[in-house]
Amino acid sequence: MRTNTADWLLRIARRVLLMTALGVLGAFAPFASPASSASRAAAAPVVVIPLTGAIGPASADFVVRALARAADEHAQLAVLRIDTPGGFDLSMRSIIQAILASPVPVAAFIAPSGARAASAGTYIVYASHIAAMAPGTNLGAATPIQLGAGAPERAASGASETASTETRKQVQDAAAYIRGLAQLRGRNAQWAERAVREAVALSANEALAQNVIDLVASDVPDLLAKLDGRRVRTAHGERVLATREASVVVLQPDWRSRFLATITDPSIALVLMMIGMYGLFFEFANPGFVLPGVAGAICLLVGLFALQLLPVSYVGLGLVVLGIGCLIAEAFLPTFGALGIGGIVAFAIGALMLVDTDVPGFGVPMGVVVALALVTAFFVFGVSGFALKARRRPVVSGGEAMLGTIGVMLDPGWAQVHGERWRVRAASSDALPATGERVRVTARDGLTLTVEPINTSTSL
Repeated sequence: MRTNTADWLLRIARRVLLMTALGVLGAFAPFASPASSASRAAAAPVVVIPLTGAIGPASADFVVRALARAADEHAQLAVLRIDTPGGFDLSMRSIIQAILASPVPVAAFIAPSGARAASAGTYIVYASHIAAMAPGTNLGAATPIQLGAGAPERAASGASETASTETRKQVQDAAAYIRGLAQLRGRNAQWAERAVREAVALSANEALAQNVIDLVASDVPDLLAKLDGRRVRTAHGERVLATREASVVVLQPDWRSRFLATITDPSIALVLMMIGMYGLFFEFANPGFVLPGVAGAICLLVGLFALQLLPVSYVGLGLVVLGIGCLIAEAFLPTFGALGIGGIVAFAIGALMLVDTDVPGFGVPMGVVVALALVTAFFVFGVSGFALKARRRPVVSGGEAMLGTIGVMLDPGWAQVHGERWRVRAASSDALPATGERVRVTARDGLTLTVEPINTSTSL
């Protein structure tokens, strides 16, 4: 009995000692060596997110969702590979907000050689936890572009004090914004402000020498090798990177991003809106087809959805709608081309003014405007011409189709018209023609036709 009790007490003592040892190790876990933390992070992948072309609603949506996916997959680093001429302010700020709130460190990498991060791309580089460039790349020229047709010229010439004040406000806001990002990341704030106010730019080596970026790397593997072991502080704490042997996952835009990028192209959005109006006009001119109306409504709604994501000039949109209205009215009113010509001019001017920005990649080319104006005029006049021709054609069905037709008298009070036997009556007080004589239908009352004889005095 004593032996069993001693063994039982010994087993309990061993368990207590084991639990105590595990508790002590857990308490000292936050002070583990960087090597052990790096070994645990080695299994986490590195996500590469390409950001190419002008920054707009589609690219902002893609980057934001890609960063969220990187966080869900517990990636240790997200590499934002940048090659952009700039973009919209709202889209840029959406990307920056996602970077600042990301639990995964973000490395902005301007690559490959020949790439650039101009305008909005410079702000994104400054907002990222790590900034890197490939040889032969550049960044800068971050002055905000004045919105509105002719606004820069008015501000520069001093002709409009309001426009000049608005320009100064935009520059001051942009300078404060990028200065705050530079201070947050410990980078050169003075040069960042010069990039906004003076539109200066730097090459990769110059940017590294002036503390604008953190390092220069030839490609993504070289970047990961140089970042191995680096400590990065995020909104969720400090991270130690172990990127030398990490697996690399390149995220590509999915169908949603590609669809959004397609419809938010101003030319595509304008074409969709025009197709929608074509379909609705065809449906109204020829009721009953259904398909043109349904397809037109879908295209019009998609086009309007795309336009509301873009900085649209409502004056330009109004001119486009006015031009189409004038072209439609020309088809039904005898204005001898006045409304048609005015409609084409209004449509062309409105299409040029439609997207109210000078951001590269978001304008409507002149060739597209001319082609759409010609196609619109041809479509409206063509459909209207077919409709008018159809109205002038003689009726070939229904009761009206019987008027003027020729028949042959059968029995008294009956005649054969169009191969059918009809009850007839005389058009006047005269008696009905004799059997076998030809008659012409002058009226119809239900199932009774009014006829008159055909003689030499009546033209056929």
